[in-house]
Amino acid sequence: MSGPRAPAGGAGDAALAAAAGAASDTRRVLLGPGAIEDVGALWRDLLGERAAVLVADEQTYAVAGEAVARALRAAGVGQRPARVFAASPRLHADWRHATALADALRGDAAVPLAVGAGTVNDLTKLGAHLAERPALVVATAASMDGYAAYGAAITRDGFKQTVACPAPLAVVGDVDVLAAAPGAMTASGFGDLAGKVPAGADWLLADALGVEPLDRDIWDLVQPAVREALGGAGRLAQGDPPAVAALFRCLVMSGLAMQAARSSRPASGAEHQLSHLWEMRGLAVGGEEVSHGFKVAVGSVLTSRLYERLLAAGVDALDPEARGRAWPSLEESLAAARRAHGGAAPALLAQVLAEVGTKWLDGTALRDRLERLRAVWPALRRRLEGQLLPAAELAGLLRRAGCPAAPEEIGLRPQDVAADLEAARQIRRRYTVLDVAAETGLRAGPELAPDQTPARAPRGDMRNRWP
Repeated sequence: MSGPRAPAGGAGDAALAAAAGAASDTRRVLLGPGAIEDVGALWRDLLGERAAVLVADEQTYAVAGEAVARALRAAGVGQRPARVFAASPRLHADWRHATALADALRGDAAVPLAVGAGTVNDLTKLGAHLAERPALVVATAASMDGYAAYGAAITRDGFKQTVACPAPLAVVGDVDVLAAAPGAMTASGFGDLAGKVPAGADWLLADALGVEPLDRDIWDLVQPAVREALGGAGRLAQGDPPAVAALFRCLVMSGLAMQAARSSRPASGAEHQLSHLWEMRGLAVGGEEVSHGFKVAVGSVLTSRLYERLLAAGVDALDPEARGRAWPSLEESLAAARRAHGGAAPALLAQVLAEVGTKWLDGTALRDRLERLRAVWPALRRRLEGQLLPAAELAGLLRRAGCPAAPEEIGLRPQDVAADLEAARQIRRRYTVLDVAAETGLRAGPELAPDQTPARAPRGDMRNRWP
């Protein structure tokens, strides 16, 4: 494993190398200005004489496809005809596209090389896996953390799910291309990045309560880089190449950490559960789907405020015995989930009910967990305070980067926040601050939603423009 190409400054390079070394699938990361020029040499090193087939959308092919093809030709790498999806109607990571790509790949031994962002990367990863071969990716925007992530976010039978498949064999980030991406895409990546702060608090919480142990080595791959990249918020809105490079590096490191953990826990918590809930409901503004990163951004502010309420309330007045007696039965919990998700497709509702059933614990087990919470609270509180950013500060950073930070900015009503927090808790078994709020009886009313930070319209569109 070699280090990143011409890294764009900062102390993150050793951390990126360490993250790639810990990953299970990704063997090489190239990051720097002009990194596309090294794609041919990278290909030869990893895949020898095997031919390449570029996979892109019409827009992403125009942005970087020709440059990638030239670099491969210069290294003598054979190429099959590129698979270029139409840009309109908007391309989605749909199961039928992935299986069609897999069918096309089975014609020979060519290896797909994705040129694009989230959608193209997910389709290529899964298509390659179904055709039993590796994949590589050249990123066209620092828009999300899935470039190096294990699994693909795919819509099948009407709902989005993460389908198991290996991460790309190599990830290439040409800073010149990344910095020229639409501002809304870079802002979306910053929103995804900001979510790592409350997600880290959720992992601390789960670790302290004995639900899911924290892996310090994996933690150290993500959290220090997050703090460094957050400092570039204002420069990102200007397309500053070093700031975009730092953002992309951190997003890739998050994906590598998820590979090492074989779980999204290092980079995903309650804020992502909210994002997934809103995605399941087709959240849109002006007919445009709200990007993943923008939903995560708003979810991060809401969960940070919920943490502030938890820290302010403390647990001194908590009565574990009484909470255990009042805790809903499994049947009552399943009924509540049916009410909250009554409009969901049958297959999706069945998935939600399965998650609720797995997560549920009886009154005695809840009492024991809350007694443990009281016992560990002094140390846990210090750890949470050291991890979290004040919600108002986080909102300010998001807005400087061009992200929304309040529910109404992405088409949500503040009065629905409490119901959304409970519904989001039900869609995944992962233990987060949403569970602590429910288990301790911490109220989460609409007052969580108001934002005291001076509002500014998010830069660009609500959705990503390059699939």
